[in-house]
Amino acid sequence: MGLTPRLLRPSALPSPTHPGAGILHGLSAPPCQAQGPAPRQTPLGRPLPPPAPELHPAALHSVSLGPAGLRLQEPSLYTIKAVFILDNDGHRLLAKYYDDTFPSMKEQMAFEKNVFNKTSRTDSEIAFFGGMTIVYKSSIDLFLYVVGSSYENELMLMSVLTCLFESLNHVLRKNVEKRWLLENMDGAFLVVDEIVDGGVILESDPQQVIQKVNFRADDSGLTEHSVAQVLQSAKEQIKWSLLK
Repeated sequence: MGLTPRLLRPSALPSPTHPGAGILHGLSAPPCQAQGPAPRQTPLGRPLPPPAPELHPAALHSVSLGPAGLRLQEPSLYTIKAVFILDNDGHRLLAKYYDDTFPSMKEQMAFEKNVFNKTSRTDSEIAFFGGMTIVYKSSIDLFLYVVGSSYENELMLMSVLTCLFESLNHVLRKNVEKRWLLENMDGAFLVVDEIVDGGVILESDPQQVIQKVNFRADDSGLTEHSVAQVLQSAKEQIKWSLLK
């Protein structure tokens, strides 16, 4: 009499506790562990740097992030804060301010005096003062200054200063000194206005500046605008002398 094999109900079969337990009896695989997402990688298998932190939308108009996550000032056309010329005693001869950093005449004069005291006895051409970058040049009894923000490129400011000096050197017939400047103040103001307008650099090529100044001088002579500037400069100088 043959034996008929008995079929086991599914409930009687051992339930595998992990994949492969019902196939490889007696072998147990280590329990699976939860893993996080795989780190991001470049096509060459190198890990990517972490993403840059996000900026608040209100700050996006004034700063940006560089390649290393550094905060960078966004570029602006308004790069020049002031241009002024002092004599060898630190007194103002010519000055143009292009923002409200120093809104009053008293504040401007105090700033110029402090800058003169810091720069008149040094051989350097660049100074950092009051959160500003200042480039300057001396000539006989004059000191020429161009002022920009602390983050402005010194080479760009220096190009403006060089253009100013070379242009004045032509207008003053190679006599960049106090006496000749006072006698040709109208031409000096025209030079400054052709280089910088409202804090924006218009021209850094002295040849172009000289051509424009000559054209304006030949076209209308001493303009009302330049006359007003000369008178205003004289009034400021007299007022400052009386306040001393």
